[in-house]
Amino acid sequence: MPPEELRLVLALQAKLKARSKVEVVRRGLRLLRDVTEREALREAYRRASRATRASLGRELEEIDHLAAEGLSEW
Repeated sequence: MPPEELRLVLALQAKLKARSKVEVVRRGLRLLRDVTEREALREAYRRASRATRASLGRELEEIDHLAAEGLSEW
């Protein structure tokens, strides 16, 4: 491991109170996996939202006349 990376691992080991350098690396890998999965999920929600926006406007226009149905006039 290059000296700069080793210093980083040792600093994180102390900060995290990790028992070993391997634990630091494992925790880093799990964190990277979690962040990556969350970003993929966010992107899927963005795509789904964009896909439904156009149709939502049309659907709201179609049912707009029902908004006051059954309400008496003042």
